[in-house]
Amino acid sequence: MKTVTLPGGETVPALGQGTWMMGERHERRAAETAALRTGVELGMTLIDTAEMYGDGAAETLIGEALVDVRDQLFLVSKAYPQNASRKRLGGACEASLKRLGTDRLDLYLLHWRGSVPLGETVEAMEALKAEGKIRHWGVSNLDSDDMEELVAADGGACVTDQILYNLTRRGAEHDLLPWLAEHGIPTMAYSPVEQGRLLADRTLSKVATTIGATPAQVALAWAMRHDGVIAIPKAGSVAHVRENRAAADLVLSDADLAALDAAFPRPRTRRPLEML
Repeated sequence: MKTVTLPGGETVPALGQGTWMMGERHERRAAETAALRTGVELGMTLIDTAEMYGDGAAETLIGEALVDVRDQLFLVSKAYPQNASRKRLGGACEASLKRLGTDRLDLYLLHWRGSVPLGETVEAMEALKAEGKIRHWGVSNLDSDDMEELVAADGGACVTDQILYNLTRRGAEHDLLPWLAEHGIPTMAYSPVEQGRLLADRTLSKVATTIGATPAQVALAWAMRHDGVIAIPKAGSVAHVRENRAAADLVLSDADLAALDAAFPRPRTRRPLEML
């Protein structure tokens, strides 16, 4: 498995598992549990979730499905922006820990920016680190100007920015991705196949057929083509997890990348960071 190095030297898989909309339907629980466990067995040990996902249902699913392999995992969860204050972040973290059935998070993220000053969120995150409840902290959906403000607010310990990034969402390539790379902060790409909407594209399908892969695998390989990018696709079945895992070993040629660039050109001018 390809890995990405976090600030400080720890490595994590470049391909993890997302859990948005998982744990919300009883009839899917067995399949989702099997998918998560299979992913871990295949080396996809970075598991991303959030208190927002199903009002904690995804965290509860993870806690039940993976309790016996907790020490193999790199668990990531995210806090609502309204909970990112000195007074509320500790309680939100405790609730996530309880649902996940663990005593610490490997990475805790601010889900998106709200009204709480970034400096206050940094203080609250650092307090949780000092208490041993989280090992690292980071952010999600912050653009380059937000990141500049975060660092200026003593946020230099941030280890990732989780953003919407895929073939159809390339605006971050103008300034945010270069900024993160310059500061040694990995990017975590959510919705790397645009919630499945990419899979019907003809050019993507043609490239996939040519190299004996699936459209989803090509989209994932594209997202992970540069060092420092972690992709976190969701998969609700064992077959889907296995398909995703194979993407980590897929290397796209210059011709493949050129075809994809032609079909999915990056914006010519800077755009605000997009969110889903």
